Amino acid sequence: MKKPFLSIIATCFLCLNISTIKAQNKNIKIPRDTTYKVTSEYKKYLKYFPYIKPAKDSLPNNVNQFREVVYTTLKNTPFGDRDLHVDIFSPKKSGKYPALLMVHGGGWRSGDKSLQIPMAQKLAARGYVTVCVEYQLSMEAKYPAAVYNIKSAVRWMRANASKYGIDTNKIAISGCSAGGQLAMLTGLTNGIDDKEGNHGNLDFSSDIQAIIDIDGVVNFMAPTSLNLNRKPNSPDIEWLGGSFYEKPEIWKDASSIYWANEKSPPILFLNSGFPRFHAGQDELIGMMNNWGIYTEVHKFNEEIHTFWLFHPWVNQTVNYIDNFLIKVLNN
Repeated sequence: MKKPFLSIIATCFLCLNISTIKAQNKNIKIPRDTTYKVTSEYKKYLKYFPYIKPAKDSLPNNVNQFREVVYTTLKNTPFGDRDLHVDIFSPKKSGKYPALLMVHGGGWRSGDKSLQIPMAQKLAARGYVTVCVEYQLSMEAKYPAAVYNIKSAVRWMRANASKYGIDTNKIAISGCSAGGQLAMLTGLTNGIDDKEGNHGNLDFSSDIQAIIDIDGVVNFMAPTSLNLNRKPNSPDIEWLGGSFYEKPEIWKDASSIYWANEKSPPILFLNSGFPRFHAGQDELIGMMNNWGIYTEVHKFNEEIHTFWLFHPWVNQTVNYIDNFLIKVLNN
């Protein structure tokens, strides 16, 4: 049974639920939209897919965990000094392992790193160091702050590689929905100084060796992605600081396809049954093929955007990621 097509990310934000978090050493609260949760997604999709079950936070016996680790502190933000955190999962057996930085979705406005934990635990059990990252959402900071956060997290991984058993030559990034867009932009701007930011750990490289894009747009200006009639509070308009009419250069700058080049890392695309989330993907794959860079595509035909949060799709998602990383990181 398929779910009727609904307006993309906007379906995640039909009813806003705003909460706040406190910045470090300040009584100033950071606004947060808590609409996007596993429970809300489960409720939304259950009537169309009555057999689904949420993937659980369950630590495998062979995996260590390190939660709420600060990877950088942003000084003197409008909300005071701001700690950003990661949750790390690593094999208990000592060694040096490929690592995967995992970026959650939520329309750049909602969600949190806990959404990535079930997949992170499953992948860590297979021999990866997985790192679920917190980043600044649009109610706190506009584009490109989140990109600067994530680049800093990659650098932090290299700075702390010996502590967590990370092979610094094998660091990949994955992202889901808005997180997929961020993962693509992070990975396809390897070596671009203007995209590094100054959010910490600057003595280390932020280069990425492989990208996994799970239902994340690669071109905001592609016909199936660019909706010129959106309301001002649409997630993309809010995050990018204005509509396409107002800030076309920003919409292009945030579109990862325009940063691809002959040195770009290999990419795995995992797609839902909603074509809109794949805007620009075919064109990018054509470019990558021309450069001889490996890409791989798998599609879940069901019209459920957040398939990675649920059984029966989460294990297959993990299998695709594992198989791809074995191919591209072990050569």
